[in-house]
Amino acid sequence: MKRINIRFERDETLENIEVLIRASEEDAEVRDIAERINSAGLQSIAVTDGSGTLDIVPVSDIILLSVNDKQVSIITEKNRFTARQPLSSLEGSLDPARFVRISRYEIVNLTKVVRYDFTLGGTLRIELAGGMETWASRRCIPQIRRKLAGKE
Repeated sequence: MKRINIRFERDETLENIEVLIRASEEDAEVRDIAERINSAGLQSIAVTDGSGTLDIVPVSDIILLSVNDKQVSIITEKNRFTARQPLSSLEGSLDPARFVRISRYEIVNLTKVVRYDFTLGGTLRIELAGGMETWASRRCIPQIRRKLAGKE
């Protein structure tokens, strides 16, 4: 393993933490370090299942967060849960490199996107793991395009 030098720079103009990894090449070790930094945020979410039993869902298992009748559903490949927090609160604590809002009512985990298609009409169809399908709202498409292009 290569030696890692860590240096802190104060920048009062930044609202969020910015991490720069400098190396001679992007190899498996660099990708591992980046993944560890990205996963240092929210690791799990407290939810309830259909019977009202409290459970903990790892963020990495989440495919889709969706609001229906003022209730936030957290969908994994195996189950559907109900979150106790509002969608906007959950969005603020999720890793923005992995999760993107696709409409007023839905957030998807980009690592669970199987395929996406921009249609001629300007809409975006998203196919997710587990055979799920959803559509992005037109107002969210510019942000989604930037994220998919790695510019956000």
